[in-house]
Amino acid sequence: MIILGLDPSLSSTGWGVIRSEGARISHVANGQIKTDPSAPMSHRLAALQAGLAEVIATHQPARAAAEEIFVNKNPQSTLKLAQARGSVLAACGAAGLTVNEHAARLVKKAVTGTGGAEKAQVAAMVKVLLPGVALAGSDAADALAVAIADAHLVRPG
Repeated sequence: MIILGLDPSLSSTGWGVIRSEGARISHVANGQIKTDPSAPMSHRLAALQAGLAEVIATHQPARAAAEEIFVNKNPQSTLKLAQARGSVLAACGAAGLTVNEHAARLVKKAVTGTGGAEKAQVAAMVKVLLPGVALAGSDAADALAVAIADAHLVRPG
């Protein structure tokens, strides 16, 4: 099964694609969709949706997974994250993909063994779990972590 992991963000949405065969996982691809901070919001959201649609068309995942939204201290940041996340989820929905949602602590625990892991620890464990992977950045590492967690937490049924 091909699983698409997502780390939505308005500035740089991370994505990671893995193949899951039973308990075995392998890396397929990863990357980041960046938006122009000087562009109007509607253009940035459209760029996210189009970029993700291209990833989905290229890799044909069976399902997707994303972290549940969290509330930032800054309400404006939370609103921008929610808008980016909505654009990403809409791209998945348009492609007919189900999106499983997982709490950030659960993703970290599934990948590192502890729910309080730092970004660097998550990236290091992604490299251990997917030997030879060349990470496109920290957002891509987080997206691969979401996909790995999803492969372990959600069984086809």
